[in-house]
Amino acid sequence: MGKLALVAKITHVPSIVLSEIDEGPRKGTRQDAIDGLKDIGQRCRDMGVDTFIVFDTHWLVNASYHINCAKHWQGNYTSNELPHFIANMPYAIPGNPELGKLLAKVANQMKVDTLAHDGTTLAPEYGTLVPMRYMNPDQHFKAVSVSALCMAHYLNDSARLGWALRRAIEDEYDGTVAILASGSLSHRFAQNGLAPEYAFKLWSPFLETMDHEVVRMWQSGEWKAFCEMLPEYAVKGHGEGFMHDTAMMLGALGWSEYDGHGEVITPYFGASGTGQINIAFPVTSVTGRAIPNSQASSAQGFQAASRL
Repeated sequence: MGKLALVAKITHVPSIVLSEIDEGPRKGTRQDAIDGLKDIGQRCRDMGVDTFIVFDTHWLVNASYHINCAKHWQGNYTSNELPHFIANMPYAIPGNPELGKLLAKVANQMKVDTLAHDGTTLAPEYGTLVPMRYMNPDQHFKAVSVSALCMAHYLNDSARLGWALRRAIEDEYDGTVAILASGSLSHRFAQNGLAPEYAFKLWSPFLETMDHEVVRMWQSGEWKAFCEMLPEYAVKGHGEGFMHDTAMMLGALGWSEYDGHGEVITPYFGASGTGQINIAFPVTSVTGRAIPNSQASSAQGFQAASRL
């Protein structure tokens, strides 16, 4: 049977790429984030990881959960939202169709509607491409990308999806996997015209204070309290992808049953008004008893769901 070796919440902020290629004042300004991504990548190499599963908060979907598990991706990427930060960025990443289809199969068995796409021309979004640029430059790892900008989904279902992926890995996959939740903490961008002023800080003291408290809770292992506050934090913190990547990540770890402690790899930092971090979580033994039931398949009438 397979192994889930490591779980991490990681940054993909575009200024990482800008700091690498810029020859002006932004040169090297995100080196700490780059070093953190490389550090996590090296840990995964040392653990014998063969595939990254990336929860990508830039892959927008309106129905079901989706897994991009093409055999290989290659091309040049320009960000549609920040083309002056990421432009014509080359990428080449091996995929893992076998694992992707297995993940979808087990998720559906656990009543989370999920589709795997192996014969597709769909390329990954930069929530996958930016981390892979630094964690997998030599194509050592395979990767599978999971939609995590979920427009009409429940956080409980995303948590259950995360647990289903762990079950697929540990019960049926012959290999070693790491899970990366690719998204920020608070995600309130600086208002248009103020981006340069907020390049290295948060949009508000409230958001910064809230983010620091969340990091403290993760380091202290206060998972029951955090899981209870996650839906409100996702709304009031302008959560990237409505924080579905975080729910998926915690589902894989065991939700409120998880008893591990976060290890900060890249300390919390501000970027264009948003809160960013690289933080790793050890995988501990859990029963799955705290995993939420499937919610979408049992919804009766109107229930509130976040929208952009």
